[in-house]
Amino acid sequence: MSVVVVGGGWAGCAAAYSARLAGSETILVEKTDKLLGTGLVGGIMCNNGRFTALEELCALGAGDIIHLIEEVATHRNLDFPGHRHAMLYDVTRIEASVRGALVSLGVQLKMQKRMTAAARESEQLVGIETANGEIIRGDVYVDATGTAGPVNNCAKFGRGCAMCILRCPTFGPRVSLTAMAGVTEIRAGAGFQHFEAMSGSCKLKKKSLSPDLVKELEKNGVLVIPLPKHLQKSDQLARKVCQQYAIPDFAENLIILDTGHAKLMTSYFPLEILRTLEGFQEAIYADPYSGGRGNSVRFMAMSPCDDSLKVTGVSNLFCAGEKTGLLVGHTEAIATGFLAGHNAVRLLAGKELLVLPRELACGDIISFMHEDMRSPAGMGRKYTFSGSVYFERMLELGLYTIDVAEIQKRVAKAGLAGIFKHRQIKDS
Repeated sequence: MSVVVVGGGWAGCAAAYSARLAGSETILVEKTDKLLGTGLVGGIMCNNGRFTALEELCALGAGDIIHLIEEVATHRNLDFPGHRHAMLYDVTRIEASVRGALVSLGVQLKMQKRMTAAARESEQLVGIETANGEIIRGDVYVDATGTAGPVNNCAKFGRGCAMCILRCPTFGPRVSLTAMAGVTEIRAGAGFQHFEAMSGSCKLKKKSLSPDLVKELEKNGVLVIPLPKHLQKSDQLARKVCQQYAIPDFAENLIILDTGHAKLMTSYFPLEILRTLEGFQEAIYADPYSGGRGNSVRFMAMSPCDDSLKVTGVSNLFCAGEKTGLLVGHTEAIATGFLAGHNAVRLLAGKELLVLPRELACGDIISFMHEDMRSPAGMGRKYTFSGSVYFERMLELGLYTIDVAEIQKRVAKAGLAGIFKHRQIKDS
């Protein structure tokens, strides 16, 4: 019995890892030559409520993936505007670490295999086809294809595309397994207000900054550089997918984090203007290469699903990451990935699907997001453990804590300690 996961971002990697832990043969299909997708330009973990969520995941049995991130951390317990006790990971090292862990666990990786079609019989998916004509069959599928792009959407809703981290011009545009399975997706502008948004940061090559700036960045983990009044762009804030960073500090300052590269916390910043600032005279962008002009545009199409992350209308399809709704962040992707992969195997085993309880932040965010998205106002929001509307909810409900022992007690009280490590079927 096998699970096929399509999409190798954080959500897809977590889903594949989780499905394999639960006992199924697992295939991970990725259209590019690297795993982790936008995780290759991310690097921020543990900030605000993400600390709580990560510790919940560890207690639930996902700790091995979390420990991989900790092993390539550049900074821990870092505070920057609006965010406390963050951990930054090295985006230049994390992909090889995660890839190695998946292979060691027995996940079969199919890289540079862009899906072009899906076959369905009645209510069930029976296979997918890739651009080179390969047919990949499984018993249960997980859609972790994300919501970004393709290029024409980035040009229409953003500021064009000059080869962002998703590299659509090289490997082809993103495609959706949900859509190919014949399910009507929740699409931006399709009866809703436009809810698409632009990725909230871009990367500078660290060595292109002045030695003094690099020294300070590597020592402290963060640079906060006040901008002249005429360069402050408060209008950019509303377009960020990461609304937890849409606070005045991010318009009034250049905020840069050390994630292996220098992570510039703005969707884009014109290079010719950036180079007028002291210490940035020779600055150049890394991924996404379009950092001086634009960035990837996300949340173009999501999967209708329930709180177990089973997709409506197909009996053997689950979803993870941004496909589950207006959910933002790596921690959020890992949480939904582990749940989707685990439930895929529970379905194989004929067991009741797991819905994480609302006593846990990882459960409450899924249920709350799905409820809130039923309203027009909710469709205009983004949901993340680290800020904005959901972190405010965590505070109100008392879900936010950095007391690890308390978090472990919550998981144990729910009867879910180590659940993601429990085999649901015998290893084949």
